[in-house]
Amino acid sequence: TWTNVNIYKINQKVVVDAGATLTIQEGTIIKGTPGTGSLASALIIARGAKINAVGTASEPIIFTSSSDNIEVGQTAGTNLDENDRGLWGGLIILGNAPCSFSGNIPEAQIEGIPADDTFGLYGGPDAADNSGVLSYISIRHGGALIGEGNEINGLTLGGVGNGTVINNIEVVANVDDGIEFFGGTV
Repeated sequence: TWTNVNIYKINQKVVVDAGATLTIQEGTIIKGTPGTGSLASALIIARGAKINAVGTASEPIIFTSSSDNIEVGQTAGTNLDENDRGLWGGLIILGNAPCSFSGNIPEAQIEGIPADDTFGLYGGPDAADNSGVLSYISIRHGGALIGEGNEINGLTLGGVGNGTVINNIEVVANVDDGIEFFGGTV
């Protein structure tokens, strides 16, 4: 459980493995460090894992850059604006829901994760797969470059099932897509 009395720092890839649940309290601030390629920072919820991140309108859960001067109890810092992009990676959620892959394969590796990292696999047969809850989330200043023309999205959803709840998501100042869906049923 990540609590709102701390600021959490993501350095490179932080993976919630299958069978585990990461709970994030309302008002919690998470800061990602800079880096490109395999050193890009991202929070990854692997297939079979869950995230329980339920913010509120007045106390959103904020993912931002480590260079953001936002402090505990605040909803905005003062030193970054919409032009400060690509300062960290993003949030990646992977599930076991069906996807349409070339070659009729059942699973694939999500973009942004090197091919030899098995925590990057997504897709499967379970349309009702549940990866948890994301509510009142603000993702800021992300989209780190991982390869030529390939950046991490603010929120990447790969094979996420319709048992997952996603609402009130804000993505600010991201280099690549704000939210990108790769298959799934959410």
